[in-house]
Amino acid sequence: MQTGFLIALVLVASLGFARVVEPFFGAIVWAVVISIMFTPLNNKVTELLGGRRSLAALLTLNIILGLVIIPAIILTAVLLQQASGVYAQFQSGSINFDKWFITINARLPSWAHDQLVRAGLTDLAAVRAQVSAGLASSFRTLAAQAFSIGQGALSFLGALTVMLYLTFFMLRDGYVMAAQIERAIPLRHDHRRAVLKRFTDVIRATVKGSLVVAILQGLIGGIIFFSLGIGGATLWGVTMGLFSLLPAIGTGIVWVPVAIYLLATGAIWQGVTLALCGFFIISSVDNVVRPILVGRETRMPDYIVLISTLGGLALFGFNGLVVGPVIAAAFLGAWEIFTQTQEANAEADVDAEADSGNSANLS
Repeated sequence: MQTGFLIALVLVASLGFARVVEPFFGAIVWAVVISIMFTPLNNKVTELLGGRRSLAALLTLNIILGLVIIPAIILTAVLLQQASGVYAQFQSGSINFDKWFITINARLPSWAHDQLVRAGLTDLAAVRAQVSAGLASSFRTLAAQAFSIGQGALSFLGALTVMLYLTFFMLRDGYVMAAQIERAIPLRHDHRRAVLKRFTDVIRATVKGSLVVAILQGLIGGIIFFSLGIGGATLWGVTMGLFSLLPAIGTGIVWVPVAIYLLATGAIWQGVTLALCGFFIISSVDNVVRPILVGRETRMPDYIVLISTLGGLALFGFNGLVVGPVIAAAFLGAWEIFTQTQEANAEADVDAEADSGNSANLS
């Protein structure tokens, strides 16, 4: 009776607390992520400062501001400016889709032209209408988001303040919080450790193996686009970085069509250079850097990462980049622990039956 009431009380209180902090869900998620990522650095700073955890957390927080927060804000401002410029060119007619389509269609090889005919993509008016509508809708959405960011600057600053505030306390008192959470998990000691380790490993692997690789690929792609004189290099770089977060899609969805366009419009050396750099440099970053950063920390198949990332984005927005894979890892980890427990119980039952059989034979 008392145990059931206590469980019900804990559930009701937890649901109520979750409802209260729901407006700051994103701030809490990223505070947890950032604190987990920078805990090793914070521990080193704490040792250098002779165990003064508050001062160490404050210094680590300033490092996070300089390395992560401020560059991200500057990049977002530049991205919005370039996106607005591209949209203005599209609206004014400076970007002439008709000319692009006619030029590319005329220079395509016969086999490619036949494929377009089968797909019904040779009708300029229909293709232009579809692409124009899609581009206009995309840029209108982006402009609306920029406007909402401007209108909601106060709420953004509030969420940023909450995130930094929570990050400070998680850096300073994270080991205490982790110990309290571990004691509250109703599992055996080794299973509790396995769950928490899985949780932190997935967050570190997601950030290191996905966000860091995305930043590198976007940065390299943007530099290559800028070096080749392709307009909106920052916009293209950020777009490649975003697509690199999705397994089986990657940056090729951006640089391959651009390389084809350059080749079809007569910019041969730019198209060849972009194709070679895209294949040997941009795409190889994922194959080279991700194993170094991640290793086998998560052991999640690419298809689960893809589905959980897309599902996380659909449910939680940008926060889903981390939340989706973490939930998937928790799901796999829970079933792994459950399977190990069942196997251990089955082995124990077999051993017990064998011991009872041996005892019967002896008697």
